[in-house]
Amino acid sequence: MVIATLVAGASLFVAAGVVDPEKTNWLGFALVYCSLFAVVAGLASIVGFAVRFGMLRHQLAIQAVVVSFRQAFLLALLVIAVFYLFANNLFSWLNLIALVIGFTGLEFFLLSLTNKEE
Repeated sequence: MVIATLVAGASLFVAAGVVDPEKTNWLGFALVYCSLFAVVAGLASIVGFAVRFGMLRHQLAIQAVVVSFRQAFLLALLVIAVFYLFANNLFSWLNLIALVIGFTGLEFFLLSLTNKEE
């Protein structure tokens, strides 16, 4: 996961340096957004796993990985959504609050599904 995050960080660095936002097409934006998604998801997943497994120690390693990756995936989606709103001049605090509430509700829904399976 660390190596994949470093590779994603390098690709984000290259993409941000190469892609000109005023002249690029959708493919350039997709490259930057996908690289940013991978970096945020990787960093959040690593930090989440380290906190859960290293400090809390009440979960098995695989459970800590699954939970941290799910939450990192949702956080990365939130970050990408916020950047997309900024890029299209649609960002407002109300939109941000709605996004946070929506992703929090989705996390609680996924948590309830996970608890029913156990």
